[in-house]
Amino acid sequence: MNFKRLGTIGAIAIAGTILLSSCATAAETGSSDENMSDLTGTLVGAGASSQQSAQEAWVAGFQTANENVTVEYDPIGSGGGRDTFIGGGSQFAGSDRAFKSEEIDEDNFASCVPGTGILEIPAYISPIAIIFNIDGIDSLNLDADTIAGIFTGEITNWSDDAIVSQNDGVDLPDLGITAVHRADDSGTTANFTDYLSAAASSVWTVGSIETWPTEFGGEGAPQTSGLVDAVTNGTGTIGYADASRAGDLGIVAVKVGDEYVPYSPEAAAAIVDASPFAEGRGETDFAVEIDRASDASGVYPVVLISYLIGCNEYASSDNVDLVKAYMSYIISDEGQATAAESAGSAPISSTLFEKAQAAVDAIK
Repeated sequence: MNFKRLGTIGAIAIAGTILLSSCATAAETGSSDENMSDLTGTLVGAGASSQQSAQEAWVAGFQTANENVTVEYDPIGSGGGRDTFIGGGSQFAGSDRAFKSEEIDEDNFASCVPGTGILEIPAYISPIAIIFNIDGIDSLNLDADTIAGIFTGEITNWSDDAIVSQNDGVDLPDLGITAVHRADDSGTTANFTDYLSAAASSVWTVGSIETWPTEFGGEGAPQTSGLVDAVTNGTGTIGYADASRAGDLGIVAVKVGDEYVPYSPEAAAAIVDASPFAEGRGETDFAVEIDRASDASGVYPVVLISYLIGCNEYASSDNVDLVKAYMSYIISDEGQATAAESAGSAPISSTLFEKAQAAVDAIK
């Protein structure tokens, strides 16, 4: 998959749970009266808090023409979003990981016609920033083993030689490290630990997991906003979050091969660029397998792909037109550019767009 290139990350920090309610626009229309949409109703989604800034931008863009539509997105976290969707509490979900093959029971999605399956579109591609708060230090170089050692509790002080040896000229303090992790089931955690599992397997031995292991200690914080707040308000803290939420915190450049690579949309797109779709999936399930251990130049392997999830065939026809219109807007050039500008994400490729649009068009 070849991804369009974009400039530097924009950062928008928004705390707490939000409800995005608006008059929304049709994906393909302008704002003139003659193009005004006749769509009506309320569309409900829930899920990944990493998508929070992008969802705000998408709703704001979608509202221009559809004045009789309300879109609500509750950023309760990926796990909560998937559970809500499974239970029929939402028409779509956002998730920082695709459903695992063994989790997909085509008869178990309350909003979907049994046996018709789901679609999963990688609509939001973004680096995960490893963020820290040390007075006077804006950036650090760290390899995967050191990052894993910090988050397992094996490396407990910023003056540890494993950190100092990679950061010549940086005056690292004799200061305890507080590693902050997500307290809720999190797709961001799943992507972060997937990286650690692939790139630092001798240190991180618990695999790719969505629920943080209690044996590693550290400080837990709910959702992206909670984690960012905990790192911001602490001293000697370190955590991981969607890069759009990094703000003014210190940032880790991750060692890939012989170089240290800071996050950027371009570097996130580069690691996804050659990654294949997962095998054994349905025709509308575009789950991507990321090569986290790559040593290619210029790639940033700590990346999340956040999915837009819906039914191939809805049990109720009430909101089908709204689902199709909103999803079409999100994956369109306009929608992807809007998310890129507001959240620093990397737009999806034209090839992926064509596959995704065909899947959205086929929704019943």
